[in-house]
Amino acid sequence: MPAYQFIIFDWDGTLMDSIGRIVSSMKETAIALDFPVPSDQLARSVIGMSLEKALEVVFPDADEVQGKQLFQQYRKEYIELNTTPTPMFDGAEALLLSLKKSGNKLAVATGKARAGLDRVLVSTNLSELFVDTICADETESKPSPVMLQTICQRNGFDISDCVMIGDTIHDLAMAKAAGMDSIGVTFGVNNRQELEAYQPVAIVDDFEQLAEALN
Repeated sequence: MPAYQFIIFDWDGTLMDSIGRIVSSMKETAIALDFPVPSDQLARSVIGMSLEKALEVVFPDADEVQGKQLFQQYRKEYIELNTTPTPMFDGAEALLLSLKKSGNKLAVATGKARAGLDRVLVSTNLSELFVDTICADETESKPSPVMLQTICQRNGFDISDCVMIGDTIHDLAMAKAAGMDSIGVTFGVNNRQELEAYQPVAIVDDFEQLAEALN
């Protein structure tokens, strides 16, 4: 595997273990607004997309007004009401610090909105580790390649110099569409077999394996 100049991480399900909170918030949103409660599988399947796109998939019968209500209710559930812990995965911070110390340029490309990412970067004290971040409300949602194309271009890197690391098929599909190498992680949303379909250069089960893959 080549040495990458620009290492781009997904956030939810890749660096932060927030899947439980996302799924339960989606279910509580449905209950609060009297919509059919989605299955865990359906709620998990949209993690990585922008919130707007995710809600369209989970609640396909919602009209425009209901869509706005769902959007606001989900934000309320996730930010204010849901108390499910969202810790960083074991080994995540240590790897980021090691990569940064070694001179690697790190970035985040996430389905979170800007306000949401900024909030967790402050709470985790990790913002200074990344040279750039890009969010779903600033560009097209995954799996469109525009997010990766944009962050690479504005930091002066060719696609061939970069790698996308993520836990969902949306992350890997985005990288594939951009012509970028990807590494899948199995401790988030999608399993090894699902990730393999998008031809990542590696699939890892923990951050120790990820460090080996990057080195």
